[in-house]
Amino acid sequence: MRAKSVLVSCSLSVLFLAASLAFAQSDDREPAPRFHAKTLEGEQFNNESVKGKVVLFQFWTTWCPYCKSEEPLVNDITKEFANKGLIVLAVDVAESKKKVVEYLKEHPRKCRIVLTGDTNLAAMYAANSYPIYVVVDRDGKIVDTQRGAGGERSLRRMLENAGLESKDAE
Repeated sequence: MRAKSVLVSCSLSVLFLAASLAFAQSDDREPAPRFHAKTLEGEQFNNESVKGKVVLFQFWTTWCPYCKSEEPLVNDITKEFANKGLIVLAVDVAESKKKVVEYLKEHPRKCRIVLTGDTNLAAMYAANSYPIYVVVDRDGKIVDTQRGAGGERSLRRMLENAGLESKDAE
C-alpha cells in the first residue's frame, strides 16, 4: 500500500511540475522599461497609459529603404488591430520634426508617429539599425524583438505571441 501511495504522490508531483512549466513561460518575459512618448499630434503615452493594451514599437527613419517598404504592412496592421487593443508607436530616430513632417506628406502613416526628442524609447532599445520592432503584451512584458525587416508573417507572429489573433492565422 505504501508503494501505491508513493507512486500516486510522484505522479501528482510530475503533473504539478508539468503544469507549472507550461505556465512559467509567460513569467519568463522581461518587463518593458519605463517609457514616455509624445506623438506628433501631442498624445502622451507611458507604461501606465498602455496597461491592458498590446504595444508595437517600430523604430524607423525616413532614409531607410526597408522601413519604407514595410510602411504599408505597418499601416495595415495598425488598421486591422485598432479595435482589438493594439497601439502602434512608430519612433523616428534622430531626424528633425521638419524632415519627418515633410516625409509624411508624401508617405502618410496610419500609426502614431513619435520623434526621438519626445521619447526615451530609442535609447532603451538601442535603436541603431532599422527597422526594429518590439512587441509588449497587455501585462507590460516584452514578448518579442526583431531587428531588421521580417515581413508580414514575422510581424503577425510577434503580435500573436502577445495575444492578438491575426485574420490570416492558420
